[in-house]
Amino acid sequence: MPSTPTTAAEAPPSRVKRGDIRGRQGLAGWLFITPVVLILGLFLVVPVIMAAWVSLSDWTGRGSPFSASVSFVGFENYSGILGGEGLIGRDFGTAIRNNLYYVLLVVPLQTALALFLAVMVNRQILKGRGFFRTAFYFPSVTSSVAITVLWLFLFSATGVINKVLSFFAIEGPNWFQDPRGVLHILFGLVGVDQAPAGLRAPGFLGISGWDWLAGPSVAMSAFVLMAIFTTSGTFMLLFIAALQNISGEVQEAAMVDGATGWQRFWAVTLPMLRPTLFTVLTLGLIGTWQVFDQIYTGTQGGPAKTTLTPAYLSFNAAFVDQQWGVGAAIAFVLFAIIVVLTLLQRWALRERDVPRRRRMVPAGVSAGSSAAAIPGTAAPADEEGEQRR
Repeated sequence: MPSTPTTAAEAPPSRVKRGDIRGRQGLAGWLFITPVVLILGLFLVVPVIMAAWVSLSDWTGRGSPFSASVSFVGFENYSGILGGEGLIGRDFGTAIRNNLYYVLLVVPLQTALALFLAVMVNRQILKGRGFFRTAFYFPSVTSSVAITVLWLFLFSATGVINKVLSFFAIEGPNWFQDPRGVLHILFGLVGVDQAPAGLRAPGFLGISGWDWLAGPSVAMSAFVLMAIFTTSGTFMLLFIAALQNISGEVQEAAMVDGATGWQRFWAVTLPMLRPTLFTVLTLGLIGTWQVFDQIYTGTQGGPAKTTLTPAYLSFNAAFVDQQWGVGAAIAFVLFAIIVVLTLLQRWALRERDVPRRRRMVPAGVSAGSSAAAIPGTAAPADEEGEQRR
């Protein structure tokens, strides 16, 4: 007999029950995540929206930023800091220059040092590996304020660092009071003490080309050393965890192929650390662009604003000068810089497509044969018969 179609009312009970279970599971899932969504919305989304409005308004910090007395000024605050005009514009350009050199020095050096320490500590022949891991990680869990105070003492004019340099007949500078750029000092050694005529005029963000070529100041160089000292231990632990997940069989296979230790590191170990390397570089990039507590505790932007950073400038504009719109605008520009650089870094470290091997087609079989007729083969990917997995 011909079968009659099943109506919706006559659907199998199992399907109805299965749908009910899925619906209940979905409802239960939303009930579980609702508290987290509410908390994130209250303490993350709402403040970000308020800050975005403040950056577009003339709020002075008194009363509600949404009151009728607060006016919408559009992108006036942004044009003020990005135009390079006025005191706040020049200060923002100076802060970007200082922080740029800070990032360019800290991120590569702390990553390289962390990877080196991880490889050394992860070696099986090293005795007391637990002690060395703790010792290298200890500065990372110490208060940044305490580390900064210690650094001020070590790098003072009569501090330990200058005492050590004096043993090698080197007269150390007054580190945190020296505004000279490191590159300007090097230029002076070869007789270039003044800015060339083409580099004197104000340029990008109101900073002349000669000032862009100043490099980090002597004071900022001390902060660079402190950042490397305090953060390398944290990233070392990330690299250690990644190294321990690499199978020993891979290293043994490379040794059987005759690869030296250096070749195994560059051709085997480092490519397998790509995800961890991206994480370390991203965290380092974010942390260095947001440096604040060391500057606030140590120099507060001095000497001569050579340690001024965008994060500290945002705080100073909002909480000291009561220019809350300018402070919020600086924060959002800094956020955009971090996002753009992170995306560029992700693109640079992306997985490149490796050319795939062409599969062998058995003799007597045409290139257009069906893959289903030949187990273990695939259909041609293009007209030339190139096979892809």
